Amino acid sequence: MLESREQIHEASTRMTRLKVEIGRVIVGQEEVIEQLLWCLFAGGHALLEGVPGLGKTMLVRTVADAVSLQFSRIQFTPDLMPSDITGTTVIEFGSGGRQERFFQQGPVFANMVLADEINRATPKTQSALLEAMGEGSVTAGGATHQLQKPFFVLATQNPIEQEGTYPLPEAQLDRFLIKIRIQYPTREELKEIVRRTTATAIPRAEEVMDGHDVAAIQAMARGLLIGEEVLDLAARLVMMTHPAQSDSPETVKRYVQYGAGPRAVQALVALGKVRALQAGRLQVSWQDIREAAKPVLRHRVILTYEAEATGHSADEITDAIVASIEASR
Repeated sequence: MLESREQIHEASTRMTRLKVEIGRVIVGQEEVIEQLLWCLFAGGHALLEGVPGLGKTMLVRTVADAVSLQFSRIQFTPDLMPSDITGTTVIEFGSGGRQERFFQQGPVFANMVLADEINRATPKTQSALLEAMGEGSVTAGGATHQLQKPFFVLATQNPIEQEGTYPLPEAQLDRFLIKIRIQYPTREELKEIVRRTTATAIPRAEEVMDGHDVAAIQAMARGLLIGEEVLDLAARLVMMTHPAQSDSPETVKRYVQYGAGPRAVQALVALGKVRALQAGRLQVSWQDIREAAKPVLRHRVILTYEAEATGHSADEITDAIVASIEASR
């Protein structure tokens, strides 16, 4: 047990160092960085929503630099084809008319993939990336090609532009472990961004760990314990997102059309374990589940038209459910 505690402490220290190193390059956005690292060490994929110019590409590239992972960026456009993402079989002609076929890998063959403005591509092209996310492999020309591990996709969406876009269906959104919202920086943060980006030397993150370390921390997080009471609270939280549940708050019954599915409970527990490891604990607490609730549920709770028209959000619904659970404990 002593050795296990020492390993937990070492992993926690390295995770903290990683967060500090990323913060040396990225101004503010502490909650965004923290949730992004939760997702990375939980082995999932993230959907990032924010207006253009908030440094989403720099954030992902900085994380890739700090963990020494191969980075790839795909700009999604309406004319992007599935093979532009996954790769294609190429025929090469040699001497004497001899033909050789080989698979030319696409940009999805990287450890960390930024899918920029994923909702601008057609559903067929979106499905190619989502299949790679779900299966961890690509099938082309009748052959299956395994993707590198760790494999982490960060897809971005612009919330203010809907013209000419193809919104991801709810069933496809469920493939993302969490949805992160990037807020506009404060005045002081904006000034610091200008100082860093207009100086002679632009800061760059130094390597803190590599892919093997990431995989080791992922495995360690999965091995953490979760008590029956905390697991029951996580399941109850997700069940209460359904308006048909008798103990759901009135806001859920009025403003929610469809609640979250089983993947939401899996995501809550996975993120809860990473958060516990980051804090140097051996067991998941209710606090871990509660802090993970908003990024896990905000893209899984489908609101009614009335909720959207009156400005209610999935985060408000989550707050109401958490408050109801804590009041009854």
